[in-house]
Amino acid sequence: MIVEYIRYKIPPTQTARFEQDYAEAARSLDASAHCLGYELACCVDEPGSYILRIEWDSVEGHMQGFRGSAEFRAFFAAIKPYVGMIEEMRHYRTTTVQGGKAP
Repeated sequence: MIVEYIRYKIPPTQTARFEQDYAEAARSLDASAHCLGYELACCVDEPGSYILRIEWDSVEGHMQGFRGSAEFRAFFAAIKPYVGMIEEMRHYRTTTVQGGKAP
């Protein structure tokens, strides 16, 4: 598994629309066999700062599988207005340092 992080800086006047458009784009992630999960988080300390975390089966699954699919075209159409607001977009591997408690 690979985790992709995408950091956005969205103007305050566009945050509601951004979240609506990502809810639309999320349908494409749900439809992809390569996407294992995702989460969009908004910064409490700096409104307008968002991080999208996507778990992919592999870098190849994301870059060749998803990006070559009809799901990607629908995903990109929904988020296209925000591409210029991306501050970081990278793939990370998880480490053995993990924790958490069940709710």
